[in-house]
Amino acid sequence: MNKQKTIKSKFHLEGKGLHTGEEAKVEFLPASAGSGIVFIKQDVNPPALIKGDFYSVGELDRFPRRTSIGSGENYIQTVEHLMASLSILGVDNVQINIWGNEVPGLDGSSKEFVEKIKEAGLAEQESSRDTIVVKEPLWIEEGASSIVLLPSNQFRVSYGLDYNSSKIGSGFADIIVGGDKIDDFYQARTFCLKDEVDKLLKMGLGKGANYKNTLVVSDQGIVNNQLRFPDEFIKHKILDLVGDLYLAGPLKAHVVAVRSGHSLNIRLLEKLRRYKQKRKSAAVGSSCGYTPDKGELNTEEVMKILPHRYPFLLVDKVVELDRGKRAVGIKSVTMNEYFFQGHFPGKPVMPGVLLVEAMAQVGGVLMLACPEHRGKLAYFMAAEKVKFRKTVLPGDQLVMEVLTKKIRSRTGKVTANARVSGKVVAEAELMFSLV
Repeated sequence: MNKQKTIKSKFHLEGKGLHTGEEAKVEFLPASAGSGIVFIKQDVNPPALIKGDFYSVGELDRFPRRTSIGSGENYIQTVEHLMASLSILGVDNVQINIWGNEVPGLDGSSKEFVEKIKEAGLAEQESSRDTIVVKEPLWIEEGASSIVLLPSNQFRVSYGLDYNSSKIGSGFADIIVGGDKIDDFYQARTFCLKDEVDKLLKMGLGKGANYKNTLVVSDQGIVNNQLRFPDEFIKHKILDLVGDLYLAGPLKAHVVAVRSGHSLNIRLLEKLRRYKQKRKSAAVGSSCGYTPDKGELNTEEVMKILPHRYPFLLVDKVVELDRGKRAVGIKSVTMNEYFFQGHFPGKPVMPGVLLVEAMAQVGGVLMLACPEHRGKLAYFMAAEKVKFRKTVLPGDQLVMEVLTKKIRSRTGKVTANARVSGKVVAEAELMFSLV
């Protein structure tokens, strides 16, 4: 699961939307690495492109009881079962052409999507997966409902159901998603109480629902249908949660949910978006996968490797690069640097912590320039034996030399020094985590 995947061949599915009742068609096509889940509405002119990610999620007030994506006038409703199928099978990149405003409801689960994707086959791609790895607990709650994300080396979902119906009742299920063995939860169908039907129809919902694609539960039991497995209600809740969370992308976490639904799931997506941005902003490298093939890098090429931008990019260029062994970076310190406005403004001095950061950025370029670390991120873990020898003033040119001390698949250690006019102004040993 470390490499991105797409489908091998195209296929299509047709049917009515569960809520709109409108006929719709979806066509799945292979997509290049890094393109993500891309929907294209083909029934508008010009066709509208909608990314299947957490930036596109629609407001629940406008689209209650389902998950929708889009912007302006172009939205695609009820994407959760389709997204769950992509998550379960590890599909990172796919183009989905759609004719209609809602994904076909089919049998009310992800069953047909999963079967069609398996039939089309999966193709592994060169780029690494951009997985959100939860390193610290995240949680969100809403009344009696809650979701907690805990660190884990896999994507695992534990769900506690407590429903206001004796025929649905309470229960618990625990599922590992995306493993070699696929749990049957992808076949779990959507459900509602019989008492809710009229209310939903008055809201304009459930127009495409019937007793085959929706488990309707009365006081006497399930109307004109039967469960596929005893815990189908709980497993459908997990299916919705997995589909909603895949709008954030691949995830490594233990998700513990109690009575959660689309409202709480979507609020969690916003928290995951901020967490992902925070994690990436703390990294030295980017995941663009750029591998330089020469010994010098200009500013533009440095920015292909480092995510930093003004005012925090502290490397103007790399003048020497022996991949995996040695790198020399340049930083011209001018009076216009933002930090001089508040750091000893009467007698400007470059802060020592920024000298360490500048050396670390050169170290990041050195490690991430290696083909074997293409697409990885380098997190600055530790600084040892840090010494500041001389002050750095406006007009100085920093020459930063970084040498590899030890580099492995997941960690790297370098020695670094910064010089001005041939004299050492700072030195340190820096350690990185490569992920």
